[in-house]
Amino acid sequence: MAKLTAFLVDCADPAPLADFYRELTGWEETYRDEDSVYLGKDGGVQLAFVRVEGYQPPSWPSTAKQSHLDFNVADVDETVTRLLALGATKPEFQPGGDKWTVLADPQGHLLCLVA
Repeated sequence: MAKLTAFLVDCADPAPLADFYRELTGWEETYRDEDSVYLGKDGGVQLAFVRVEGYQPPSWPSTAKQSHLDFNVADVDETVTRLLALGATKPEFQPGGDKWTVLADPQGHLLCLVA
């Protein structure tokens, strides 16, 4: 049996993207070098942001399958406002209705916020 230790996110510039997710999650930086930054808390699964030359963000909406992160938050509207101020964007296409809100982080990765 295997234990998941990290979820790696390809990106153009790891440091500012890690800072965005650190603000969202409150997780601590556990490792940083020129090409990667890891965030984690209490020894659980880490989020890692890894530089990929020529990184291209996913398009949305798209029929191509892709990964995205879901986050439970206490106040979706407040969190959306805060993340937009940190550089996120809110796509026009919102398939969740009132169930969730789709955002794109500053480098184009999709994420969903759920109350």
